[in-house]
Amino acid sequence: MRARIEDVAAAAGVSMKTVSRVFNREPNVREETRLKVEEAARRLRYRPNPSARSLAGHRSYLISLLYDNPSSNYVMEIIEGVLAACEQAHYGLTLRPVDFGRRGHVEAVESLVMQYRPDGLVLTPPLTDDAPLLRRLRELGVRYATISAKRDSSGIGVTLDERAAVADMMAHVIALGHRRIGHITGHRSHGGRAWRLAGYLDGLRRAGIEPDPELVVEGEFSFESGIAGARRLLDLDDPPTAIFGANDDTACGVLYEAAARGLRVPEQLSVFGFDDTPMSRRVWPSLSTVRQPSREMGRIAAQQLIAAISGGSAQVVRVPYQLQIRHSTAPAPPR
Repeated sequence: MRARIEDVAAAAGVSMKTVSRVFNREPNVREETRLKVEEAARRLRYRPNPSARSLAGHRSYLISLLYDNPSSNYVMEIIEGVLAACEQAHYGLTLRPVDFGRRGHVEAVESLVMQYRPDGLVLTPPLTDDAPLLRRLRELGVRYATISAKRDSSGIGVTLDERAAVADMMAHVIALGHRRIGHITGHRSHGGRAWRLAGYLDGLRRAGIEPDPELVVEGEFSFESGIAGARRLLDLDDPPTAIFGANDDTACGVLYEAAARGLRVPEQLSVFGFDDTPMSRRVWPSLSTVRQPSREMGRIAAQQLIAAISGGSAQVVRVPYQLQIRHSTAPAPPR
C-alpha cells in the first residue's frame, strides 16, 4: 500500500503537521527534525500527493520556467538546475518558450499564469529585463526569480559578474600578445550583451589598447551569427588575431568560419567564448571560455523562489566564475 503522511509522522516520531512543514519547505524547522522526516519518507517510499497539498496549502506546488534564448545548450543547463531544485522541494515544473520579440508575449504569459496558477516563475534572459512583463507580473502579484538580470528588480534570483569575467579573459588573451581582438556581441535585448561588451572594453583599456569600433560587430548569441560576424571581421584589411564570441555558440560559429577559410586555430587565430557549455568541450580545438555555472544558477534561482513562496528569506545570489583555458587560444602570430 502507498505510504501516507500519517505513516511518515509515526516513523519519524513527529506530528503530521511537522511532516507537512518539512515537505512544504517552511522556515523554523530544526535541521535534525527535517533530516529525520526525510529519512522516514525515503524508507517508506513516501511521495506527497500534489492535489492534497494544493488544497491544504492553497498553492499549486508548480513552478514555471520561461525562456527565449537561441542557445539550446544554455537553456538545457538551466532546465536541469531548476528541475533539480523542484524535485528536492516536491514541486512540479512546466516549461514555456516565450517569443520576446513577438507582439502579445506579455498577454501570453498572463494566460499561462491564469491557466496553470503556478506559485512562481523563473525568468531567463532576455525576459529577466523585459520591463512590460515584469510590471505586469507585479500587478498580478506573481512571484518570480531572475537569472542574470541586468537590474535585480525582484530581489530574488541569481547573477554573475559577467563584466569582470570577460575583463579577466581579455587580460589572459592580451598577455598572449594579442592586440587586435575582435568581438561579436550578443543580442541587443539581452542584458548580458552590455556586460560582456563592457568587459571587452575594460580589458583593452586596462592594457592601454585603444578600442577600435571596426572590431566590434553585432551578433545574436547564435552559431549562425558567429559565422556571419567572423566573416565581417576576417574580411577586414587588418583582421584581428583573436575573436571573442559573446557566448560559446557564437564562438563555435567563428571556429566553423575559420576552418572554412583554412585558418588554423589557434596558430593563426585565437577564439574564445562565454558560458562553458558542453559544446565548448566537444569541439576541436576545445574552446577557451568563461565558465558560467548555468545548471547551478538554475538550481539556485528556483531554490530562492521556493524559499520566498514558503515565507522564508530570499535574495539575489552572486555565483563565482572561472576561466577555462583550452586549446583555442595561443600566442599571437607574428604580424
